Amino acid sequence: MRVALMIEGQEGVSWEHWLALARACEESGIESLFRSDHYQSVFQDPTRVALDAWATISALAAVTERLRLGTLVSPVTFRRAGELAKVVATADHVSGGRVELGLGAGWNEREHEAFGFSFPDLSERMGELEQQLEHVRRQWAELTPRPVQQPGPPLIVGGTAGPRSCRLGAHHADEYNTVFASVEDCAERKERVDAACRAAGREPIPFSLMTGCVVGRDRAEVERRGRAVAERTGLELDDFLGSAGTITGTVDEVVARIGEYARFGVGRVYLQHLVHEDVEMVELIGAEVVPSVAA
Repeated sequence: MRVALMIEGQEGVSWEHWLALARACEESGIESLFRSDHYQSVFQDPTRVALDAWATISALAAVTERLRLGTLVSPVTFRRAGELAKVVATADHVSGGRVELGLGAGWNEREHEAFGFSFPDLSERMGELEQQLEHVRRQWAELTPRPVQQPGPPLIVGGTAGPRSCRLGAHHADEYNTVFASVEDCAERKERVDAACRAAGREPIPFSLMTGCVVGRDRAEVERRGRAVAERTGLELDDFLGSAGTITGTVDEVVARIGEYARFGVGRVYLQHLVHEDVEMVELIGAEVVPSVAA
């Protein structure tokens, strides 16, 4: 099982925060640092900083050495396919071949209106997603210079494993990601993705989960961090800590929970860290969760 950290970059994460998070990941042994791609707070807090995703990734690529970097996910409504392909390939060169592209249809209509992006209906956005997946692959094959990673940086597609997203993943992606899903949901969704891959004439692609996470050394630390997440999101503490679709608890409890997902075929878990100032939790994940999961 691979463990990545996922940051909601639109929720007040300054450049100083990004540097601290990236250094904590790299120094503590976390393999990957991913971020969302939004231009304003999804919790509708206008005071929160939202730096551009790919500009941030390129900057972090220049100040890290081994950390993999990527988006979960970049909306196809934000950038034209040719521009996106070039931006990601550039980041791949800056990083020496350490970036991954999660690509999605987009969902936040409010931020599209605020920044002047068109927001067609879901069917049209899904059609654009398919076109961009094809076009980005083609651009990477024809770019000068080509990306460092060949035939290109890993492409991640996700959703709830509906027929269309399964088909797109099976035909175009290197990984299928689902979010905030229980172990049972992951098992069912993975079966559908695997079936779509077999129908497309290829072996099943890796299946991953992105979900909320709080981990502490003891119950008091878990509850303290849980309260911070609840305050940041507006959720009730018990709803967050008790959700079947999140990974929360002490180190041993989180390791056991990740193990349950692994037994049902989840190959990578992205732990959503919402209280980005809490670098100590990042260090705890790297120092104690990652090696225990690997073992």
